[in-house]
Amino acid sequence: MSQNPAQPTAPDGPGRQPLPPATRRRVQQCFEHGSKSAAKGDFDYATDMFVSCLKEDPGNPIYIKQFLINLSKKYNDNKRGSKLAGIKGATIKGLIKKAAYSKDWRSLMASGLDMLKLNPWDVSTLSAMANACDETKNDEGQLTYLKWALDVNQKDAEVNRLCGRALARLGQYDQAIACWHRVTQAKPGDEEAMRAVGDLAIEKTISHGGYEGAENSTDVMADKAAKADRRSEASAKLTPVQQLEKAIAKKPDDLSNYLELADLHTREERFPEAQKVLTTALEVSGGDVSVRERLEDAQLRRARHQLKIAEKQAAEKKTSEAVELVKKMKAQLNAEETDVYRTRSERYPTNVGLKFELGLRLKRAGQYNEAITLFQLATGDAKRKAATHTELGECFQYIKQYKLAMANYETALAATSSREVDQRKLALYRAGKLALGLGEKYLAAKDPQGKDEVERADKYLSELAGLEFGYRDVPQLLDKISKIRHKD
Repeated sequence: MSQNPAQPTAPDGPGRQPLPPATRRRVQQCFEHGSKSAAKGDFDYATDMFVSCLKEDPGNPIYIKQFLINLSKKYNDNKRGSKLAGIKGATIKGLIKKAAYSKDWRSLMASGLDMLKLNPWDVSTLSAMANACDETKNDEGQLTYLKWALDVNQKDAEVNRLCGRALARLGQYDQAIACWHRVTQAKPGDEEAMRAVGDLAIEKTISHGGYEGAENSTDVMADKAAKADRRSEASAKLTPVQQLEKAIAKKPDDLSNYLELADLHTREERFPEAQKVLTTALEVSGGDVSVRERLEDAQLRRARHQLKIAEKQAAEKKTSEAVELVKKMKAQLNAEETDVYRTRSERYPTNVGLKFELGLRLKRAGQYNEAITLFQLATGDAKRKAATHTELGECFQYIKQYKLAMANYETALAATSSREVDQRKLALYRAGKLALGLGEKYLAAKDPQGKDEVERADKYLSELAGLEFGYRDVPQLLDKISKIRHKD
């Protein structure tokens, strides 16, 4: 391992700095090569590609996450990294401490990447990288490192402390409060944690209740002096949107202001405004993939919001034109989502969650064969196992592969956890209804297998009735089973 790691070329200024378009294209090519290599299992080459990306753009959360995920796969998620990480990493950790002491954040990040290549779960290095991002105002990069560190040990008091501070600064109050609660659990009586929980509860009330102007309300802000520290005299005269627009006009190359303004518009459901700001941000960033994905998300949120309005109007007017408009808008939204998830699935070929989401959209569009391929690739995701096999079952049923459909429904039932009650209901319903349909078909052909299928249908639908008797048309299906038995 080199003891003189190459320095990142990004400037030391605050926030993620926009890269020149030519550099951005080159970095994106490295990222694409890295993602494809990781998908093929060539983790070392993928690591080199991701490190190249992070040397140019050290605070990019997407690059950070893919760098860490790739290393996790390389070490088979053993949570320890290389067997020689302790020995080889001693010198590197010394460089990290030296860089932190001298506030040389470029050197720290370069050495940190070298250390994480040996052990991507090293909490002290992850925390140091998060701190370097904090010092250079790379909020999203900081949170990416901290959340990865929390995955290593969610109860770590110091990591939760750092994460709580970062989340609070970004206005993510609920998540911040959860982090500070974990600090109090690990360190009962911790003054900073107890104070933070109280302050954040007030901040959350202000944010959601519209009390920003309540200068004299002790019910809303108990500590008026603290509030004064957070708000200058000038900013008190401007709305948050105006403050950010002024900051953008002053520093048009500072990407963080655009992103904050877009987030503010989104929280207030001003989706066209958010989309417009992110379009400009994409140009400023030189095509940054994380900004591009934010813009895509904004476009989808706007489309979903418009669909919601159309559905409300259709429910009120109940005209054929309004109903038809909803159908068209649903189809258009599904097509847009399909394009986004297809692109992201290609960009991150090892992300099975994206394959699942793409499969859902293709299924809605009636493209069952391609959806099946994607769902099969997503079956390795333990968190979605029941849902994935249920979707597979439905796809196979649509193409009349009934044995495969039933096999997947039964796999889904076996995979459901005690918390997945709704998912179990759906799988029971699909399996029961399919079995009943097959039973009727076989009985009409005087095939003795028909009785077995009817019994299987009764088994699944009876269990479902025990969970929720009025689920869809379950009572009618059970009546049909009873009539079939009486005929025999």
